[in-house]
Order: sequence, then structure tokens, then C-alpha cells
Amino acid sequence: MKRLSLILIGILMLIAPPLWAQDKVLTFEDAIYQNRNILPKRLSSLSWQSNSQNFSYKENGKIVLRSISDQAKADTILSLADFADLALGEDSLKLSRIPGFSWTEKNEITFNHENMLLKFNTKTKVLEKLNTWEEGAENSQFSVNNDLAYTLGNNLFIAKQSEKITVTNDSVNGIVNGQSVHRSEFGITNGIFWSPKGNALAFYRNDQTMVKDYPLVDITAREAEVNNIKYPMAGMKNEVVKLGIFNLNTQETLFVQTGDSVDHYLTSITWGPEEKYIYITVLNRDQNHIWLNKYNAEDGSFVHTILEEEATTWVEPEFPMYFLKDKKDEFIWFSERNGWMHMYIYKTNGQPLEEVALTQGEWMVNEFLGFDESGKNVFFSSTKESPIQKHIYSVNIKSKKVKKLTKEHGTHNAVFSPNMQFFIDSYSSTDVAKVYTLRNTKGKEVYELLRDENPLKDYSLGETTLGIIENEEGIELHYRMIKPANFDTAVEYPVFYYVYGGPHAQLVTDSWMGGANIFMQLMAQKGYVVFTLDNRGTPNRGFAFETAIHRKLGKYEMEDQLAGVDFLLEQDFVDGDRMGIQGWSYGGFMTTNLMLSNPGLFKAGVAGGPVIDWQYYEIMYGERYMDTPEQNPEGYKNANLLEKANQLEDHLLIIHGAIDPTVVWQHSLAFVQKAIKEKKQVDYFVYPRSEHNVRGIDRAHLLEKMYLYIDGHLKK
Repeated sequence: MKRLSLILIGILMLIAPPLWAQDKVLTFEDAIYQNRNILPKRLSSLSWQSNSQNFSYKENGKIVLRSISDQAKADTILSLADFADLALGEDSLKLSRIPGFSWTEKNEITFNHENMLLKFNTKTKVLEKLNTWEEGAENSQFSVNNDLAYTLGNNLFIAKQSEKITVTNDSVNGIVNGQSVHRSEFGITNGIFWSPKGNALAFYRNDQTMVKDYPLVDITAREAEVNNIKYPMAGMKNEVVKLGIFNLNTQETLFVQTGDSVDHYLTSITWGPEEKYIYITVLNRDQNHIWLNKYNAEDGSFVHTILEEEATTWVEPEFPMYFLKDKKDEFIWFSERNGWMHMYIYKTNGQPLEEVALTQGEWMVNEFLGFDESGKNVFFSSTKESPIQKHIYSVNIKSKKVKKLTKEHGTHNAVFSPNMQFFIDSYSSTDVAKVYTLRNTKGKEVYELLRDENPLKDYSLGETTLGIIENEEGIELHYRMIKPANFDTAVEYPVFYYVYGGPHAQLVTDSWMGGANIFMQLMAQKGYVVFTLDNRGTPNRGFAFETAIHRKLGKYEMEDQLAGVDFLLEQDFVDGDRMGIQGWSYGGFMTTNLMLSNPGLFKAGVAGGPVIDWQYYEIMYGERYMDTPEQNPEGYKNANLLEKANQLEDHLLIIHGAIDPTVVWQHSLAFVQKAIKEKKQVDYFVYPRSEHNVRGIDRAHLLEKMYLYIDGHLKK
């Protein structure tokens, strides 16, 4: 099968297999990383020692301490035997491995063990108990004073020097305190926010009583039991969230006065440096208007709005405020308001500075990493070099001059020293699996810590290509293609097309294996051309690229993926009659949509956890991209795959976890029901005790099942 196309091709880089002998083959066990020998080496628990210029990491059952000044010196300061012998009084801790730990002083670490916070002096070997809390604690967060805020059930507590303080005591089913809200959208990762000095605790109170129960079924009981969750679907009643502040001195709680309207979202929670004020971003239900508000932390009253942002598509706050080091009334704010994610400086009185833009240009700031000691320079990571790369930069607050601190192409991450004078640059690229390099904050290399060129050097792998094609509108799209191992130009190979295509997921990157996983390499080893493309709607390409999908999910993503198909069909080594496709979640939606909308294009496909009808999806994510079903009936209809079930002509296997709380089981069951009604045959498989991400033994089974299904229908 051939499709006509006009596509410009730009090759970015090749990841060629090594020249030495390659005879090993990958297995499905390798694909779920049971074989640690094929993973890139890493420095485990890498951290800087407090009040010093030393750093440590775990290696072969010991903690190794390294110095900035002496490359050759690597001291073992603690071994597993040291931890195995630890005891409190007559009670041995019985530690079978080195725990995760944090440096608090030059020779002191703290770590958790069985509901205790312990401090251990690495010189004197003295062990001390700092705090204890009750068994079953969840969502725990420590203050600077080692007080622990945690949840049990739906209520919030504090362990202060082993004393239990009850913060909330709600007994109504559906009232939840101290946990992540809004389904962890809008950059929300937790529900507990300690003040800088530990005198107060802010927390989310989530009233879900108006949201209907959604049943997940546990089939392990003799009589199946129902586990009800709260799952607000698009266009339906939403949860009501407030922010409480508990004062540790008065033992009283107040609630911040965030307005009369309760149909909104609260995020970017930030304490002021002096604990007098707390700042909240209020986002409307339509997700196209935000207000960054300042509140009095002592009585919860509204002070004023610092800034507002609006868009015709959506505004998606994902970052807190970052207060300048030497100016307590100025802060850095992240915004895509000019088309790209950049940093801006504001005053807390709402007045912008003369030159408010700290960074600017057609590139994205990914992450704020901190200030230098002087407070005059900001460290951040960015796609400034390339949308598929990530580097570490600094920018001077006064001059706005940006300096690139990492050198080699690839995807870089940084762990900064406490005084922000050095950082450990860890990166991978299409050339190398993992490198750790010590650098100063001018970007100069001090010395290299570790280099793992290629843990797969003994395996027979195909050549990986990263490149660019253009869609019909002339928009550049990044792709990754893996040729079969032992590639023969005279052979036409089948295709394994892997797709995701949804927001917040970039699959093609300048990183080890081009961002591919072991399963994709395994498919190439079994004789497939493996292909992936990042379409419009995916990140790091600017706001216009991201928001093209607004109210039309599936339309532009599919157009771009078909441009990828056209490119493949122009290759002499591709057998257009033997193409298979696979995707999970949003990729399951894309897989099903591509097969239903283009009968005969893909001979077989596997759609895992697919969104079938967006009105069944949750409010926060779904309404951002589609608005409500009432506001956008045509968009919901066009994206509803039930409407296309009668167009199924090829082999489609749908897989779902029966207790999936993200894309609920109802999606794929509704499709099966519609396929029956339309007299269409669809293959179906369920993992009875799996959630959205299939893990463990189920995952090993899943990978083999996907391969067998695709291969069974594509083999000659």
C-alpha cells in the first residue's frame, strides 16, 4: 500500500550500532528492565553534603564521599554493615540495605525507618531519634523543624517531637484533607505546604460529596467487592477545594477567602518568605483565565490580585512563585503568554518591573533550578539549543544575558551544591548512555565522575535515526526510526508504529536510544522498522503547536501521524502491506482512531487503556482540551470513537486494566458493545487487577501479548 505525499526530510542524527561483535538478543524480561546489566549505569542517591564541598552517592553497598578539590579521593564513609549494626537502645533496626538519606550537617544524615525519623553521625556513629509517627501515615511532608505532616484516611495530622496533633477530624465520606487535588493537574503534586519557618501548615480540603461514586470492582474476594472512587466526568459536577492554614502556636485552622465561586481550581500555592502572606493561583473552570492572588496568612483575607492571564484556548499554571534571594517583594513567574514558556519578574504589589521578561525567544524554559549565592543569577533548564535537547543555563537578572553551562548535545539534568557554586551534570544522548560530570557554575568541567558509553554493546541492534519531516502545512515534526537488526537493503520489512501523541509527552528526544525503550529495540531485533513521531499537541514546541488541538482532539494529531506514515511508505525497505500500530492511554485513543479512520492502512493494532469517548474522561484534563460536552458538542462527536466503530476493517486488540482509575474501564467496554451492535469483530483482553499502568508480572505478559498479536497478523 502506498500513499501519496509531499514531505521534506531533514536528518538530525544517526545512532549507529557499534562496530564490534554483536550476537546477544533481547528478551521480554529485558524489556521490563529485569536485566539491570542493560540499563545505563547511574550514581544512586547522589546528594551534596551540607556545609561542605563534598558530595556522596551509593555504590556497591556503601556510601562514597567525593571532594570537589581532589578527583582521586573517594572515601567510603558508611557501608551496609554500619547500617546493619544500628540499634536504638536494645532494639536493632535490622536494616538489610542502605536507606535513602539526607545530609543535615557535614557529618550528619537523617533517614526514615519504621515510622521514625533518625539522625546518624557518620563520625561518632551515634544514632538519635528525632520524631515518630503512627503506622500507616501517607502523603508525609517534613517541615524545617523536622515536624511531620501526614494523612491517615481522609484526615491530616502532625507529629511534633513524637506528639500527635490532630489538624482535621472530618468524618463525612468525600471530605478529604491534605491530599493532592484536581486529579494532580496544574502542577499539583501534594496537598501539604509547610511555611518557610515551620510555624504554619497550609493544606487542601477537598469536598467531593457532590461527585458521584464511580465503581471499581475487586474480583479477588469470593463475592466481588466494589471500591468506589470519585471521578468527576467532563461537564458534570466538580469537587470543591479550599485551602486551610493551621497555626502550630494557636492550634487553630482558618480557611483562605478564595471567593464566592467554588467552581474553580487552586494551584501554585506559595508561602511568602516571612510567612505573613500566602499566594494562590485561582483558575476558572473554563481554564482560560487565572488570577494570582495575595492573601493574609493570619486571617485568610484577600489582599489583592498581583496578575491576571487569559487565553482563547487555555491557561495552564504549573509552577509556584520563586522569590528573589535579595528582594522579598519580587518573584519569578512562569508564563506562556507570549507563545513560549518563559520567566518574568513581578512585584508582590502587582506592579511589573520595567523589564519584566527575564528570558525570551522561541524556546521553552523547562525548570527553575535556583539562584547563585549573590542572588543576581538564575539557573534553569531549557530547550534553547533544540526542542529535543535539554541544557542547563544561567541568566543574569539585571542584564538578562543567558549563558549555556552544559556542553555536549543531549538531555541534561543538574544537582547543585548547597552554595550553588558547583553542579553535577548528568546527561545522556544519542551517543552515550550516561555521563556524570562535575562542573562549576560558569560551565567549566572540574572532572568526570562516570561514563557509560553503551550497556547494549554486545546486543544485535538496528540503526536509530532521529529526523524531521514536514506535514502538509509545512510544520516540522520530529521522528525516530529504528531499522531492523542486520538490516538488508534488499528486504521489505514490516512496521511497528508506536504512537502516543497527547499533551505533556515528548517521545523523540536527544537522549539514550533517542528516547526509545527496550521493547522497541526488541521489536527491531525481531525484524521490524520501529517508528514514532511527535505530533502537534505535544510539548516543547511552543504554545501554538500545543494548542492546535483545542476542541478538536484527534484531528491534527492524526493528520501529523499520517504524514509520518507517508514518509515511511516512501522508503524502499518498508512493506506498506504489513504495518502494525500500538499505543497506550492517549496513544490507545490515537491507535483506535487511526485504524477506524483509515481502514486498510494498518493491518493490525493494539490499543491499551484507550480513551473512546471524551465525555467519559475526567473534568480537569478533558475540559482543558475540549471544553464541556455542552460547550463543544461537535468536537466531542468528532472525537467519539463509538461513532466510527462501524468502520473497523482490520485486526484490533483492545487491552484494559479492570481497575483503571485514569481511563476507566467503561471506555473500552462501551466500544466492545458498539462493535457487537455493528457486527464488527474486535479482539479484547483484560488485566483484572491492573490499573492504568500495567506493572510486574502483568507487564511481562502484556509485552509478549502485544508482540504476538502484531506479529501473528503481519508475518508473511
